[in-house]
Amino acid sequence: MQLHSKIIGEGRPLLILHGFLGMGDNWKTLAKQFSHDGFQVHLIDQRNHGRSFHSDNFSYELMVEDLFQYANYYNLETFSLLGHSMGGKTAMLFACDYPQMVDALIIADIAPKFYPQHHQEILKGLNALSQSEEALSSRKNADAFLSGYIKEIGIRMFLLKNLFWKEPKKLGLRVNLPSLINNIEEIGKPLASFKTFSGNTLFLKGARSNYILPEDEEELYKAFAKAEIKTISKAGHWLHAENPKEFYQEVINFL
Repeated sequence: MQLHSKIIGEGRPLLILHGFLGMGDNWKTLAKQFSHDGFQVHLIDQRNHGRSFHSDNFSYELMVEDLFQYANYYNLETFSLLGHSMGGKTAMLFACDYPQMVDALIIADIAPKFYPQHHQEILKGLNALSQSEEALSSRKNADAFLSGYIKEIGIRMFLLKNLFWKEPKKLGLRVNLPSLINNIEEIGKPLASFKTFSGNTLFLKGARSNYILPEDEEELYKAFAKAEIKTISKAGHWLHAENPKEFYQEVINFL
């Protein structure tokens, strides 16, 4: 099955992979900027996310093969690859497995290491939301319902982008929640220690984020020998949304 994407612009291919519970549309504003710089930007929905297919199976290895099939379908022999969080882990593994296809790798706020599970409350809230007809009768009701689980309005707004109208007065969620819940341990898995990529690589981390720590750098450089690490000021884990101007400038300078 083919991954869904939105393709913006013409020129050198730049493929963007969203994070957990996100979708390609989250990157539309930045994609338009990159397209003005001569890039054909592919905003890809990974499996079980956005408008892409649902599957009971979910792992980084499978998402890498999905991306490989996608590139073949569009005859993309080489391209630049940008991934955020979960998408960054997919991008790392893809670059290691298919190095000849990646001419530049950009990883946003994730390291190759293992991360303990920390999405439990979010998944609990979304699962409860998916079973409440009243909450799914309007976006306002859905937000009010989810606020009982998630206090941060920014995170709620991000999650509620998954809502769509299944039928009049009945919303649904685009993400395949059952599969993501059943396979949640896959999200934190590390890049295998023997995997390496020798191409040009940029790691961007949020100044207010703890996803990439100083003690992670030795392991990072072992896997990505040419890596540069740069910090995006005034930003946390969603660095591309919190400081898009600086994020864009670092990426375009690198490319």
